[in-house]
Amino acid sequence: MSRFVLLAALLALLPVTLLFGQRVEPAFWWVGLKDPHLQVLIHEKNIGDTQPRLSYPGVTITKVSRVKSPNYLFIDLVIGPGAKPGTFPIQFLRNGRPAQTVVYELKARKANSAQRQGYTAADVMYLITPDRFANGNPANDNVANLADKASRTGRDTRHGGDIQGIINHLDYLQDMGITALWVNPLVENNMPSGSYHGYASTDFYRIDPRFGSNTDYLALSQAANQRGIKLIIDLIMNHCGSAHWWMNDLPTDDWLNEPKNPRITHHARESIQDPYASDYDRRLHADGWFVPTMPDLNQRNPLLATYLIQNTIWWVEYADLHGIRMDTYPYPDKDFMAQWSKRLMQEYPNLNMVGEEWSLNPAIVAFWQKGKQNRNGYVSYMPGMFDFPLQNALVEALNEDDRQYNRGLVKLYQTLAQDFLYERPQNLVTFPDNHDISRFYTQIHEDFALWQMGMIHLLTTRGIPQLFYGTEVLMTNPKSDRHDEIRGEMPGGWPDHTASAFTGQGLTEQQTTAREFLRKLLRWRRTNEAVQTGQLKHFAARDGLYVYVRYTNSQKVLVVMNKTPETSTLDTARYGEVLAGYTTARNVLTGQTQALSQPLSVAGKSAVIFELR
Repeated sequence: MSRFVLLAALLALLPVTLLFGQRVEPAFWWVGLKDPHLQVLIHEKNIGDTQPRLSYPGVTITKVSRVKSPNYLFIDLVIGPGAKPGTFPIQFLRNGRPAQTVVYELKARKANSAQRQGYTAADVMYLITPDRFANGNPANDNVANLADKASRTGRDTRHGGDIQGIINHLDYLQDMGITALWVNPLVENNMPSGSYHGYASTDFYRIDPRFGSNTDYLALSQAANQRGIKLIIDLIMNHCGSAHWWMNDLPTDDWLNEPKNPRITHHARESIQDPYASDYDRRLHADGWFVPTMPDLNQRNPLLATYLIQNTIWWVEYADLHGIRMDTYPYPDKDFMAQWSKRLMQEYPNLNMVGEEWSLNPAIVAFWQKGKQNRNGYVSYMPGMFDFPLQNALVEALNEDDRQYNRGLVKLYQTLAQDFLYERPQNLVTFPDNHDISRFYTQIHEDFALWQMGMIHLLTTRGIPQLFYGTEVLMTNPKSDRHDEIRGEMPGGWPDHTASAFTGQGLTEQQTTAREFLRKLLRWRRTNEAVQTGQLKHFAARDGLYVYVRYTNSQKVLVVMNKTPETSTLDTARYGEVLAGYTTARNVLTGQTQALSQPLSVAGKSAVIFELR
C-alpha cells in the first residue's frame, strides 16, 4: 500500500477538520443541491501560499481566492451531477510538495429535502428564549473556555436553559396545540458577558456548548418533527459578535463595514424607501453598527456573501429545518438580502421565512415581501414579514377608550384595511409580543378579559400566529421593560420553581384558566380550515364592537369583539350578508348552539367565536 493510500485511509476515519490546522467551513456539504457551486473557507497559518488539488469523480476546483490575510484560502468547487456521496482528500501543495491535507465529505440529502414544506397559516408558532425556558442539562451551564458563566441573579446573565430543556417539554407543546417552534439563536456566543440572547455570534457553524451540541440540535429537530412541530431557526446576517473567531485575523480590509472607526446606525429604516433620502443616511443605516459589540458585516464582499448564504443552506439541510426567522432584516445590504432570499427559495421553494422589520408603518413592512412591486425597482424574494403594525394596533385597540373618536377597536379595522399594501398578507406573522417588547399581559395592564380578547383575535384573524413562551400562564414584566425581565424563567423550567406551566402544579387559578383557555383555542384552530386559510371579511368597528368572519366554501367562522361593559346584540340587517343562509351559531368555547332566528348576543368585555351552520 502506498503512503498516499494509507494516509487517505487513515484520514477517512477522522472527523472533518483540517488535519494540521484550524478551520474548514462548511465542514461538509451535500450532493444534489440545485446550485452545484460550493465555496470552502480554509483558515490555517500561511495556508494562502499553498495550491489545493483534489481528484474525486464529479468534483472540480474552478477558482482559488487568496486574500490579504495569508491565513485564508477560499476554494470554489463545482459538484457535478455525477458526484456521489463520500469522502475525498484535498491536498495543499507548497512549492509543489504536499504540505497538508483536508478530508472533505459530501453527504446524501434526505428524501424530498428540496420539497420540504415550511410553516403555513395552518400553524401556530411558539417562540422560546432557550436560556430562560428550561434547564435540561445542568452539566453544561458552565463550559471551559467560554467566558460568560451562569448566574441566575444579576442583569443579563445566563440562567442555564438549553436544548435538552426544550426537548424535555415538546410533549407539553404538542398537547397545547403548538405546531411550529421558533428558538432564539443557539449558535456560539463566546462573548465576555450578556450574550445569553444569542445575537452576537462568534461561530456561525457551532451550537453554543452551554445550549448543547450540533448533534443535540439535530435531536431537537427530529423530536419536534416526530410530534408534528416544525423547527424554525433564528439567523443574523447583519452582524456578528466582537469576539468572533475571525475578528483577530480578518480575511480582507472590507470584511466589515467601517472596521477602524465604526459608527452606530441611526436606525432610520425609512431611508431605504425614502425617495428623498440622502446618501449619508442610506449608508449609515446599512453600514452603521447595531451596537459597539456587534461588528457590522459587509455583505457586498462576494466571499462573505457566499459564506453567509451557504451557512443558511447548511443549517436547513443539516438540521432538517422548516423555517427561518431573519433578524434585523432591513439592516444588511438590501441587494444581498434579495440575493440571499432568492437563493434559499430556489433551493427550497416551499420553505417559509419571516423577516424582522420593526416598523409600525405597513408600507415599510410591505416593501420587503416577495412579489411587491416597489416604485424604486427593488425586488425581494422574502415570503413573509412580522406584522408589527398589527401588534401595535392590537395593544392600542384593547387599551384605548372606544368612546373617543378614532380610538379602540377601530385600530384593528384600520390596520387590516391597509392589507392592500401587502402582496400576501396571509403570510405575515402576527403576534401579541416577543422577546424584545413587554409581555402582552403587562401591556394590557394585566386585564384578563382583555387578554382573552387578544388571544381570540390573534388566533382567528389572517396571518400566522406566534406566541411567546409563558403567554399561556400570563407571564409579566411589571418592574421594567428590560430584556432580562421580559425574558423571565418559564415556570417549571428549574427544579427550585414552586409553580410549573408544564404540569400545572402551583399555578394560580387565573393562570390555570388562561392555560386551558389557550389550549382549547389552539387545539380547535388545528381543526378549522376557515381560520387557517379562509378569506377575511370585516365590518368597520363602531361603538366598541368589531365583527369579522373567516370563511371558505365549506366553513364560516364569525368573531365578535365587544369592549363595551354591556351585552351587545348584533344588528341582523347590518351583518345579514355574512349570516344569510345559516340557521345556527355554535359558540366554540362553550359548545352552546343558538338559533340565528333569535338575536345574537355577546356579553360585555368579551370576544366570542361562532361556527355558523
